Amino acid sequence: MLNTKELAVKLDHARREAREIPPLKVDFPDLSLTEAYEIQAHGIEMRTARGEKRVGMKMGLTSEAKRKQMGLDSPVYGVLLDSTQIEDGGVFSLNGTIHPKIEPEIAFVLKKDIQGKLTFEEALEACAGVCAALEILDSRYTGFKYFSLPDVVADNSSSSHFVLGVVKTDYKNLNLGDLLIEMEVNGKVVESARSNAISGHPLNSLIALSEILCAEGKSLKAGSIVLAGAATLAVPLEEGMSIRGHVQGLQTVLVNVSGSVSGGVSGKAVRK
Repeated sequence: MLNTKELAVKLDHARREAREIPPLKVDFPDLSLTEAYEIQAHGIEMRTARGEKRVGMKMGLTSEAKRKQMGLDSPVYGVLLDSTQIEDGGVFSLNGTIHPKIEPEIAFVLKKDIQGKLTFEEALEACAGVCAALEILDSRYTGFKYFSLPDVVADNSSSSHFVLGVVKTDYKNLNLGDLLIEMEVNGKVVESARSNAISGHPLNSLIALSEILCAEGKSLKAGSIVLAGAATLAVPLEEGMSIRGHVQGLQTVLVNVSGSVSGGVSGKAVRK
């Protein structure tokens, strides 16, 4: 019988030990999306009990390119924790990761609580600012591809870490739906797209997230960070990389990479 708390513990151990496990659907082929979000919630509860704090949400699989890369067909959400934020210009260590990847994004910071179905204008007014961001992904599943949507959700939508650039508060003159997004690795642009690849418009991710959470009796609080989702494919991380995320009209965001990947069938407990 499926026990969502036990599966959350299994995923938590895999993350902390940098150890791959088979997708949950292998043993539980009938795992539902509702059960997967329960597993995700239990996992976040364990982490907050250890002292981590919720700081926002992320939308995942918002671009067609990303969904094709992962063999999946609809967007999902995950939770952002304070311990996973890296300072702009800082260093991300690969130690304790399994198969990390990175992608450029647009992030919003909320100035008011939001809940339920929002109009486009209401979503825009709810934001205190917008910035370029980089999200680091790391799945706990073997191979990091071709697993089910419930598997993704249960694993907190493959969340690992994130980096925010300088938040622009005077952003309403930006055409958020048609900005050039580029990711540069060691001085070379490796991925690029327009911001309309994110759910048609980045604000649509915020609108969708608010509606999904409302159906679960939840809301987004003022001060929350929301990663709108990727417009491009994710790039595997390697030691020595210097990665810049460029979003037209916003300040560039930067992260440097050190250490070595330790994931596999065994590992050390190196994460909170």
